[in-house]
Amino acid sequence: MDVIDKKLLSLLQEDTKKTTKALSLQLNLSVTAVYERIKKLEREGIISKYVVLLDRNKINKGFVVFCHIKLVQHSKDYLTRFENEVIQLTEVLECFHVSGDYDYILKVHVKDMDEYREFMVTKLTTLQHIGSTHSTFMIGEVKSTTAFTL
Repeated sequence: MDVIDKKLLSLLQEDTKKTTKALSLQLNLSVTAVYERIKKLEREGIISKYVVLLDRNKINKGFVVFCHIKLVQHSKDYLTRFENEVIQLTEVLECFHVSGDYDYILKVHVKDMDEYREFMVTKLTTLQHIGSTHSTFMIGEVKSTTAFTL
């Protein structure tokens, strides 16, 4: 990956809807050269997918909770089963297996506290092997980005 690839990736991270023509003007390359570079970055897995980022408040998912999960046991079977079950929960946008006092941290997006309570009671606490949970509620967002500095 050279300097031009890094600049191209920065531009695409800002706005993936830019045309190859617009990118070519910014990079001082031909449209074909930009197209080929993008295809190469996709083939190499550096670009894994293109997504649309939604405003969570406008779709009634503005209540963000970080839920810390401790399993009753750390066996491979328990971990695998929990991970397979949590993947199915649509309210969970991110799940991290972590070190420390808890085993997992979930990032949950719901409408409000009532919806979070319903999620906890009807979905999360019904998963097997959960020993304890601890919820932290987002007060405000200081930084949120999907862009890497290259």
